[in-house]
Amino acid sequence: MRVVVAHNRYRQAQPSGENRIVDVEIAQLSAAGVEVLPFLRNSDDITAMSAGAKALLPISPIYAPGAQRDLERLIIEQRPDVLHLHNPYPLLSPWVVRTAHKHGVPVVQTVHNYRQVCSSGLYFRDGGICQDCRGKVLGVPAIRHACYRDSRLQSALMATTLAVHRGTWRSVDRYIALTSAVADHLRDYGIPGDRIVVKPNAIPDPGAPEPLGDGFLFLGRLSPEKGLGLLLDAWQRHPDGALGRLRIGGDGELRPLVEEAAAQRGDVEFLGPLDPAGVRAAIDASAVIIAASTWHDVLPTVIIEALASGRPVLGTALGGIPYLIGADDPAGAAGWVVPPDPAAMAAALPVARAGAAALAGAARARYERIFHPDVVTSQLLDIYTSLTPLR
Repeated sequence: MRVVVAHNRYRQAQPSGENRIVDVEIAQLSAAGVEVLPFLRNSDDITAMSAGAKALLPISPIYAPGAQRDLERLIIEQRPDVLHLHNPYPLLSPWVVRTAHKHGVPVVQTVHNYRQVCSSGLYFRDGGICQDCRGKVLGVPAIRHACYRDSRLQSALMATTLAVHRGTWRSVDRYIALTSAVADHLRDYGIPGDRIVVKPNAIPDPGAPEPLGDGFLFLGRLSPEKGLGLLLDAWQRHPDGALGRLRIGGDGELRPLVEEAAAQRGDVEFLGPLDPAGVRAAIDASAVIIAASTWHDVLPTVIIEALASGRPVLGTALGGIPYLIGADDPAGAAGWVVPPDPAAMAAALPVARAGAAALAGAARARYERIFHPDVVTSQLLDIYTSLTPLR
């Protein structure tokens, strides 16, 4: 089987679990005998573009002519069986779906966010959940509130892109929804249920878990929707040192808030941005991983990393977090789920610290059963195979 994997990589300054998942998935498919044809663009390359190319950037989310020419050439030369799309913005454009279909190539898209409807992709604005653009032909609220890159002009361009490509998105042959909540989002958008398959992401097996460390770890983008403010508020409600150590790794706009907390308390440690080895070491040093998101976080990769390492998770009851933790799993949860509220998080912190050892085995077992590459790659191959008769 020959598969084009299309993805516009996010900037390095904007830490992205999606970039890592795409890389991992390419490796997993190759190991399974699939011939992968990467069709990638990188937002970090924008700064080095010529003046002419930069002048065309505003229209590239609607139609990126260079990307379409390159994709058409790739399809003609390589004759792929499937195109698997992840993020098309801003350098690929959803138009790649039309280009693939023009040559009879079926398209799969993994839905990592809510950008079929929401210009920011988050359903999150001004510190809270927002779905004002649901059901609208043009996302005027997104323009009014400058939801995309804090710019009314860029928000207008993105809202226009979403309106132009409603038909494009509804022509995708198979959607991969990472959780049932994402499947509900797609059905609400008008995608027939028989074109949606629920399949989570996977990460490589790190091997037998190390013995539990101590304390808590928050790892991810340091931005408001990830719940850093909520977590630090909850942590401040306990005396310094009462819960062990809170380690925070990552980078983003709220970095000063984390640095201030680390300067004020002896039990808060800021690790800064971490490479894969640093992530591994931080997880091993901790007993519980925290996912404090205040938006409908789709499928935070850090939770899968935690489960693979036998670390239970304390998370908020939003998006895909309860599913990842297994809040409704008859086999038992691999952590604790609380409302996105500082008081609830504060009350759960000592419970999680005391119960971490008892749930470590359940965390690893859930990873092996649901998120191991052998399980997930098999599901993905079945999705591809179901489409190839269309050729």
